Amino acid sequence: MSARTLPEATFARTVLGSGPGLALAHGAGSSVAGTFGPILEGLATRHTVVGVDYPGSGDTPRSATPLSLDDLADQLVTAAVTEGLDTFALSGYSLGGPVAIRAAARHPERVTALVLTATFPHRDNHLALALPIWRKLAESGDREVLAEYLTMMALGADALEAMPAEQLQQAIEFTAASVAEGTPEHAELAPRADVRDDLPHIKAPTLVISTTQDRFTSTRLHHQLADTIPGAQLVEIHTGHLPMVERPEEWQKLITTFLARHSA
Repeated sequence: MSARTLPEATFARTVLGSGPGLALAHGAGSSVAGTFGPILEGLATRHTVVGVDYPGSGDTPRSATPLSLDDLADQLVTAAVTEGLDTFALSGYSLGGPVAIRAAARHPERVTALVLTATFPHRDNHLALALPIWRKLAESGDREVLAEYLTMMALGADALEAMPAEQLQQAIEFTAASVAEGTPEHAELAPRADVRDDLPHIKAPTLVISTTQDRFTSTRLHHQLADTIPGAQLVEIHTGHLPMVERPEEWQKLITTFLARHSA
């Protein structure tokens, strides 16, 4: 069906559920389980869910060379097709947004719908400053300092300030323990990811979920996506960069309600 030849599947993948296909693209420094874990079971009640772990995440070996957005996109599509899904929706979070957009642009015949959460079409000046710090901290090996930085940046102001000191420390420790080994490569790819030329050519119905207290990806970038992708709908969720932590049920409902209208 696809006009492009798909590569051999080499990334570890997660497969759950039954029904219309839904391919998941996770965030940088994370994995399918780390990004979508709190809502995976809910998504799988209505969909055949397929997600791949990028190099250095989950069970996918770390890459010795810089990552390519095209390769990540093609591996995601390959995984879905390998699991018997000729067509499917795509859900991309953070770095997974450009991955999903590129997959939709390269394989439009296969994509029935597109959901983009807390993501970006290109780096703005804020990301140009934030991402190299993330990469340097990841390369330093000091997981505690990296976790402190990520906790400060990723949680929304309301969620962060509502935490008592003990809970905040627990959040930092959990983050330190869950950092993907391939984080430096993910953080190196993110500022190179630029899908602006893809946006006007997206054919699939698209939902942009704007995280209104996001310190990583600004609402300006979310609106740019919605304004440039033909017919895209934008909705807001009152969280920082981590809707799966702050408002998982609301996030899941936004995704499943949209897909119920648009997935084949």
